[in-house]
Amino acid sequence: MSADVAAESAEASALLTRFDAEMGTAVLPFASILLRSESASSSQIENLTSGARAIAETELGERDTGNASLIIRNVYAMQAALSLSDRIHSDSIIAMHAALLSDHVPEITGAFRGEQVWIGGSNLSPHGATFVPPHQDRVPAAIDDLVAFIGRTDVPPLTQAAVAHAQFETIHPFPDGNGRTGRALVQAMLRSARTTTNVAVPVSAGLLRDVNGYFDALDAYRNGELDPIVRAFSAAAGFAVRNGRALVADFQQIRLDWQESLSGIRSDHSGRRLALLAIEHPVINGHLATVSLGISAASAYRALDTLVERGILHPTNSKKRNRIWIADRVITALDAFAARAIRTQAVASSGEPASGDPSAGTTPSTA
Repeated sequence: MSADVAAESAEASALLTRFDAEMGTAVLPFASILLRSESASSSQIENLTSGARAIAETELGERDTGNASLIIRNVYAMQAALSLSDRIHSDSIIAMHAALLSDHVPEITGAFRGEQVWIGGSNLSPHGATFVPPHQDRVPAAIDDLVAFIGRTDVPPLTQAAVAHAQFETIHPFPDGNGRTGRALVQAMLRSARTTTNVAVPVSAGLLRDVNGYFDALDAYRNGELDPIVRAFSAAAGFAVRNGRALVADFQQIRLDWQESLSGIRSDHSGRRLALLAIEHPVINGHLATVSLGISAASAYRALDTLVERGILHPTNSKKRNRIWIADRVITALDAFAARAIRTQAVASSGEPASGDPSAGTTPSTA
């Protein structure tokens, strides 16, 4: 790695640590907000897109169709990655992948792939493929080698995460879900190295901003060039912090405005706690309000009515025709975060099929 790239990586790593520390002292529930934002951005790299409202409704169980359900599974994979960060090994990587796809395609979870796969080309053969990962028999040893590298303590954390991610995508240990699992692995490594301790900084939003550059860097790594992938992650980390700070500022302003809207009601009124819950869960139903606040259903509905009267929430029907309440300003802030990560189009060479395009991404052999 060249000296200037090493310096960029060290600076970007320091930015991540500083931002993480800031979030650790924040009053608002940014850990869950940023985790969902990271998961949504990682999914969008694979052309799995969904608006903030659809994601929130899906998490609440109010809809079960579209890409939002796959994005929620990516949240589970990120959560698994963070919970398993103290000891990253083959089984924990398999567990991250299972958290991502066990509900969607359970038959390919629980183990590394037992078939040849390739990136690009056709469904019939690897002829014309842009990259052919190692034969399935070589995957376990390759993962063991990767785990040994992840366990090293003499490599700067962000550099180590970038290289490990590129190597993981090169090994391509699963038939599908490699890109999202590989980016969850990055979060696990940053947590393991204590670069982050409080939140999942949305690095994928930075990769999403220049997805062509990210895919090109993976290709360069496979050709023996180290600098591009490290530089891509350094740039992504810098953008993640800038975009994350903008999101935080939006939420802090929303919180201040809502406090003003709630002036005149008691400090212990359930509506005040419900307003804080609405920042973490911008789509609310009566059950969530009752359980989360530990109050009766009647009290929950009175609190919901208060927030409607004060212009914080508005009631509507869900896809399942249940009554739900929406915090529009929170939805707008989350969608603005996603919009700032300007996406360029590319064949998904990180290793997953592009939605609606069976020729893009991983094409497993069916022979």
